[in-house]
Amino acid sequence: MTGRDDPLGRLYIKTCLIRYSMKEIETYIVNPKIEEYLRSLETVQDEVLKEMEILGEERGFPIIGPLVGRLIYQLAVIIGAKRVLDMGSGFGYSAYWFAKAVGDGGHVVFAELSEKNTRLAKEFFRRGDVDKRVDIHTGDALEILEEMDGVFDIIFNDIDKEFYPLVVDRAYKKLRPGGLFITDNVLWFGRVLTNDLSPSTKGVKEFTRLIFEENGFFTTVIPIRDGVSISVKL
Repeated sequence: MTGRDDPLGRLYIKTCLIRYSMKEIETYIVNPKIEEYLRSLETVQDEVLKEMEILGEERGFPIIGPLVGRLIYQLAVIIGAKRVLDMGSGFGYSAYWFAKAVGDGGHVVFAELSEKNTRLAKEFFRRGDVDKRVDIHTGDALEILEEMDGVFDIIFNDIDKEFYPLVVDRAYKKLRPGGLFITDNVLWFGRVLTNDLSPSTKGVKEFTRLIFEENGFFTTVIPIRDGVSISVKL
């Protein structure tokens, strides 16, 4: 994620009371006790990941967290991914999971607008001994996607939400058949249930409509953490 995400977008799922059709509703995506239970099962012992998780919590910086991290790692291993594009990489948490998954000979393109985040990510990658698997690009992730040659096995989308709709066609063109287009925050902490007209909420809703209407993708939304869409290119 990038630091430009809504500051309410934290690791935990319970949202504040939000207004919907003149009523206040309390929205859970995952029951907090279920999430706590799932997190208690974590067996990955990686000090760099743990440090990134602590940093995200201390700074109120939204990262995908260990539950989604395990998911993207598993998906990458299942399809034998060797070339991944991580769009909106923040300080490298999701890219780090992908770099672990692609293994020796694998390649992750890290795309992040913030130079400060990029510097942090470089150090995390070095300390985790995955730096040789990561190609770092600082700049607009949509432009970086357009400039990339060849196709990817996985494209992970976590840019600013108002720009989500712009990614669908571009990602489709840059994925191999059978490749995965994975997007975070598609339930947007319950805001998709509201009449919120902010650019971010409108962007997430429009993106979700487009991705389900795209016949070249078959899409499922997994309601883990803040909602993850997984689209396979047919």
